[in-house]
Amino acid sequence: MNTTNTTEDYRTLESAYIMPAFSREIMITKGSGCTVTDADGKEYLDLVAGIAVCSTGHCHPKIVGAIARQAAELIHCSNLYYVPGQGTLARRIVEIAGLKGASKAFFSNSGAEAMEGALKLARVRTGKKEFIACEHGFHGRTMGSLACTHKPAIRDPFMPLQPPCRFVPYGDPEAIRAAITGDTAAVVVEPVQGESGVIIPPPGYLKQVREICDETDVLLILDEIQTGMGRTGTWFAYQQEGITPDIVTIAKGIASGFPMGAIVAREGLAFGKSEHGSTFAGGPLACAAALATIEVISEILPGVQEKGRRLGDALASHTPRVKGLMIGVSLGDACAAVQKGCAERGLLVNCAADGNLRLVPPLTITSAEIDRAAGIINETISKQPRS
Repeated sequence: MNTTNTTEDYRTLESAYIMPAFSREIMITKGSGCTVTDADGKEYLDLVAGIAVCSTGHCHPKIVGAIARQAAELIHCSNLYYVPGQGTLARRIVEIAGLKGASKAFFSNSGAEAMEGALKLARVRTGKKEFIACEHGFHGRTMGSLACTHKPAIRDPFMPLQPPCRFVPYGDPEAIRAAITGDTAAVVVEPVQGESGVIIPPPGYLKQVREICDETDVLLILDEIQTGMGRTGTWFAYQQEGITPDIVTIAKGIASGFPMGAIVAREGLAFGKSEHGSTFAGGPLACAAALATIEVISEILPGVQEKGRRLGDALASHTPRVKGLMIGVSLGDACAAVQKGCAERGLLVNCAADGNLRLVPPLTITSAEIDRAAGIINETISKQPRS
């Protein structure tokens, strides 16, 4: 069998055999810490981190060791049986989520699956059918999660979508109040809109939304798929406003790159027997990776906000939006060119929606790496033609 070694080889294979759902140019073959290497041997400092997934960096030795040890014992057994590590992980996730009462967790394989589970749970427990979500919000591409995702370009080809969802302006709590009806099961909100380019709501927004949901007997689902697991400097972004949701969805950084998601629901909202299920969810390897990830994040969490401030200060001339290690910079039409220019200079960044540069590096990034990345970004932006 021939072995492909270059980016061009992979490009040829993709063209022939893979559905063209993605746009990509680089083939990543190796990673360590905040550095990745492509198929042609070029190294990059990575401020994308698998889109906020590689929270502990690439191939952290504690994560690699945990997965390897578990793989040597048991890879899969299904949820027909007790799964090694699953109960311990559920307890830990419930503890750090801090929801009201005897809350419980349910595991999934991705963020979109976590959102599907949250929507099902809200419907079955309230008996109501409709949802409210925010304009420019993103909650996934499966049919239910897509129904609560605002972007017309990815919604419209699949209409009609279920469940019914009303969209309101992000950051406007009174718009939520006005949209609530007698059939509203839940409000679905991101504490920070990640796919839109790190859009941060006004201070107190989540607290006001919580109060509105309480007053109207509507559940609050917080989508912490991108903001959770220490990304904003606390385990979950809602903890910075002193509130708790009824249901929180988690994924991305939960297992350092191993596919996993979860929902945690407050007391009284758990799925009952046969109301939900999954063959692979919460398997032995995923639980091992997640438990090791929590251990590593626990050690580095106190420094996350300072790292975000350092990166934000270094980019101050571009008026960045900073929430822990989520940084957004509005570049407009120049965004794609900046992303490409950074890659040419050995730095991976992400051009998100509406011309917004999104920076979500591993939480393990060092001060020296932050300074180097900021230097490349500033240099690259300075090279762009002035409009």
